[in-house]
Amino acid sequence: MEIINFSNQNSIINQYMAELRDKKIQQNRLLFRRNVERIGEMMAYELSKTLEYKPKTVTTPLGTIDIPLPKDDMVIATVLRAGLPFHQGFLNVFDKADNAFVSAFRMYINREHTEVGIQTDYIATPSVKGKTLLIVDPMLATGGSLAAAIDSLLLSGKPKKIHVCCVIAAPEGVEVVKEALPEGSTIWCAAIDQGMNDLKYIVPGFGDCGDLCYGEKLSAFRKPLEKN
Repeated sequence: MEIINFSNQNSIINQYMAELRDKKIQQNRLLFRRNVERIGEMMAYELSKTLEYKPKTVTTPLGTIDIPLPKDDMVIATVLRAGLPFHQGFLNVFDKADNAFVSAFRMYINREHTEVGIQTDYIATPSVKGKTLLIVDPMLATGGSLAAAIDSLLLSGKPKKIHVCCVIAAPEGVEVVKEALPEGSTIWCAAIDQGMNDLKYIVPGFGDCGDLCYGEKLSAFRKPLEKN
């Protein structure tokens, strides 16, 4: 399985990551969302180089020309709510892709906030059978919500290829997601940080992506739904 970590190379993504991490700059929600979106656009461009292409003849006012175009049928899936601006970045590039949305999210299941469970309430997806599936989620911490999203999406068919795309990841989460992915998948990360703290936040990270994008949410102490 291939893991691509953009923090190992110099690119403009580093500027966007620096602004996402800076606790003063990140108070600007509009800029924070836009930087997440920009990273999605840059990552989508790099990912586009791995797709299969076939030539298409285009007629111009002065003649014709053959241009290689992607032939992959694509589905872009995201995990609500933090994934929305990241998803939009990919959709800005792959504007012909179908879309899927999963509400898999983590929540604390003890009062000390040291144990995490996964809640999955909603999924809306086309069939992913035979398609290139991009699962885009800005935060890969424990890996639980992404693994749950992968399981839910694969119920609609076996994709041709899976790409998991993250802004920031913890090594522990990467290992969990690797176990959930079929052979031949690829994980793309703008950065892989050193690990997680006791509250399961990525360190040094940049905090709660959903809260920084859209404002703080009410916390709830509740058990995850049992599987039927």
